Amino acid sequence: MNAAIGDRKPTMRSGTTMMAALVACLLVSACQSGPTGELTTIDTAQGSDQNIASLTAVIDRNPQDPEAYNVRGSAYGRGGKYREALKDFDRAIQLKPNFYQAYSNRALIQRFLGDQAAALADYNKAIQLNPNYDAAYIGRGNLYRKAGRVTEAFNDFQKAIQLDTTDARAYHNRGLIYQSQGQHAFAIEDFSTSISLSPNAPEPYNGRGLSYLATNDEDNAFADFNTAIKLDGRIAESWANQALIYERRGDKAKAAKSYQQAVRLDPNYKPAVDGLARTKAT
Repeated sequence: MNAAIGDRKPTMRSGTTMMAALVACLLVSACQSGPTGELTTIDTAQGSDQNIASLTAVIDRNPQDPEAYNVRGSAYGRGGKYREALKDFDRAIQLKPNFYQAYSNRALIQRFLGDQAAALADYNKAIQLNPNYDAAYIGRGNLYRKAGRVTEAFNDFQKAIQLDTTDARAYHNRGLIYQSQGQHAFAIEDFSTSISLSPNAPEPYNGRGLSYLATNDEDNAFADFNTAIKLDGRIAESWANQALIYERRGDKAKAAKSYQQAVRLDPNYKPAVDGLARTKAT
């Protein structure tokens, strides 16, 4: 994006317009990011041979225990071993047909395997078996959100919150919907609640920071982005968000450094790639 044509310097208005467009771009990227608490990152310790062997020993002692298969399936899922997880959830449900937690867990694995229809069917079954199971509403809501079915997603997150969920994802994901609709005061409130429930998760700090930025509260936005980086320095979005603040403040050297780190972490993250192109020394 060029802010000037030929040798003409950009006016204050054109610079402000450009920054507003950049914030809008980051808001879209944030709304497409993964939800807090789902299997967006792999915990290799959960799927380690030692941990699985321990859980398998439990199953060997109690081969008809559906709970044991559900626990091992969850460990496989967190370890990125989705096919193995699916088999364990299938077995758990076979042993206990009304096992609503296993349906909800299997639904998440179906999502990561790309079978969205099967995932939706499993979430629906979990809710049918237990209409008060908040995790199933949150999972189905995120499935709807990813599919662009925003109203249905909002209703599911709202239902989970009405059930007094303590799962931070409900508030985080509802905050993303508020944010996408430009309702930043509501979004900030939801992200703040998500942070209170899960203070070590970086995603709601990024979300709240972007809503602060959209309302021109640059100092609070910068604090949130820095906190997100301290909590987990491996997320490209956090570094790109921090870089945008530096860029807004006219510090291109620091902005370029942060954009470069974001690109290093995710070469396909467009806000970082474009930001680095704007700010790197020529």
